[in-house]
Amino acid sequence: MRVEIWTDIACPWCYSGRAAFAKGLAAFEHRDEVEVVQRSFELNPDAKNGNSSYVDVVAKQYGRTNAQQVAREEQAADLARGLGLDFIVGGRRFGNTFDLHRLIHFAKTRGLQDELADLVFRANFGEERSVYDRQTQIDVAVAAGLDEAEVVAVLDDPKAFADEVRSDEREAVEVGAQGVPFVVLDRRYSVGGVQSADAYTKALKQAWANRSAA
Repeated sequence: MRVEIWTDIACPWCYSGRAAFAKGLAAFEHRDEVEVVQRSFELNPDAKNGNSSYVDVVAKQYGRTNAQQVAREEQAADLARGLGLDFIVGGRRFGNTFDLHRLIHFAKTRGLQDELADLVFRANFGEERSVYDRQTQIDVAVAAGLDEAEVVAVLDDPKAFADEVRSDEREAVEVGAQGVPFVVLDRRYSVGGVQSADAYTKALKQAWANRSAA
């Protein structure tokens, strides 16, 4: 069974959603027969750089006050910490995630997609490193096991893996993903928004049972 997960590096709920899904998958009897595919989604494709305050940008985007956005951040932090994740509230930057998505697609060709995605999310939310900084991108990719020269070559070529990112985004529209995290099971069932580990296990069981019956 194939499970596709659309996420964006800038999304705090995706950070927790990926961890909750991993726990839910670990509790699923047929977990070794599930292929998990990470898909790209840009919450703000028009973002220009990583120099802006996340709180400032997102508060303005959704018509909230900064205090309201900080409260949302605290909620996201509580959820993440409950899943055993580090989450720092405060100075995170906001920027364009397209290059990060390109790198994650490159990592897939080396069998390291999950490793890189995990480290990028952790750097962004748990360490407050600027994942929009080129050197940070290189350092995190190398830490995930990728070759530095190859990583630099991908970053230097704006066309490298760009089609793969755009394809994911087109497919997100086709499957009805209007936000992230968005989980699709065998292209027959979908689960939107961050859920509990138990909810993901239940969804996996339902999709597996209906798949077997079909």
